[in-house]
Amino acid sequence: MTNIEIEGENLVLHVEGADELFALKSHLTIPLKHIDRAEFDPDLAHQWIKGLKLVGARIPGVIKAGTFFQDGGRVFWDVHHPDQTVVINLKDETYKKLIVEVINPQQTVALINQALNK
Repeated sequence: MTNIEIEGENLVLHVEGADELFALKSHLTIPLKHIDRAEFDPDLAHQWIKGLKLVGARIPGVIKAGTFFQDGGRVFWDVHHPDQTVVINLKDETYKKLIVEVINPQQTVALINQALNK
């Protein structure tokens, strides 16, 4: 699971618990100007990852965590429960997307999109 905060002009994603080990990341900081949009998309997380695992873990039905090469770019995953998935689409970043599980996906999407509209 991840915790997402807006700190100044940045989105900060904290990878929590054992997921740090699976994802091989403890946090990511992304400038808000590099975020295109955030959306609630559990369907995407229910699908099989079509791509190459670069680092991390993929155990079907249990966890998708780490960096994967998909759709022509790097995608960061940290999902146990697909129904709580938020997709953050990026531009001009190492990652093309961040696909993460959060406690309250609708609230998280609203927080990110509000920060983008300021």
